[in-house]
Amino acid sequence: MRIWVSRPEPGASRTARRLAELGHAALVAPVLRIAPSDGPPPTGRFDGLILTSANAAAPLAAAGLPEAPVFAVGTRTAERAERAGLRSVHCADGDAVSLARLVAAHVRPGGTLLHAAGEDRKAEPAASLTAAGYRVTTWTAYAALAEATLPEPVVQGLMGGDGAPLAAALHFSRRSAEIAVHLSGKAGLGGAFRALAHYCLSPDVALGLVELGVAAHFVAARPSEEALLAGLAASD
Repeated sequence: MRIWVSRPEPGASRTARRLAELGHAALVAPVLRIAPSDGPPPTGRFDGLILTSANAAAPLAAAGLPEAPVFAVGTRTAERAERAGLRSVHCADGDAVSLARLVAAHVRPGGTLLHAAGEDRKAEPAASLTAAGYRVTTWTAYAALAEATLPEPVVQGLMGGDGAPLAAALHFSRRSAEIAVHLSGKAGLGGAFRALAHYCLSPDVALGLVELGVAAHFVAARPSEEALLAGLAASD
């Protein structure tokens, strides 16, 4: 299949390589751009540093904070944190619940935590940790900026004008999925977009599509790239 990868870089190119290994053709056309935050990093010492996105790893490493254990939501985020030079990295199972549990296993309630996150983020795990007695500071380490128009290669792929029509799309976040729906409709290609087979990283991502009238073809059993790509084989 020719599959649209709409996630931002650098993850998009990595996903494209995995798709090629599986015998698929990837159309890399992100609908989000990662940009650094204008806000300065916080000062002081923290008992733990929380990462819910790999995109926050490099800004956190560059912040020059006193060393503290790092709690990453999943494997990719943990790998990016280690490559960025962060030490004592602990890895959760890919979701906010397991991340909060991981933090609680290493830091006592009352401890100070820094959540390095994107401008667009969910309440968890900070809400649960705060309720459990932790003092959580959230720092906007980066922003994910939406593209204004549907990328031209996607326009051609949805129209079948380049000789290789799109058959499917991979959705890694609710926000990118919703932007893909919006931009496709804005380009007058909403019907062609809905006709794709939509593979979603999690139930939350799928819900973002369903609420906008787009059926989810596959929802990964776990929020990981491997589980998502396994859906391609299951659908053959």
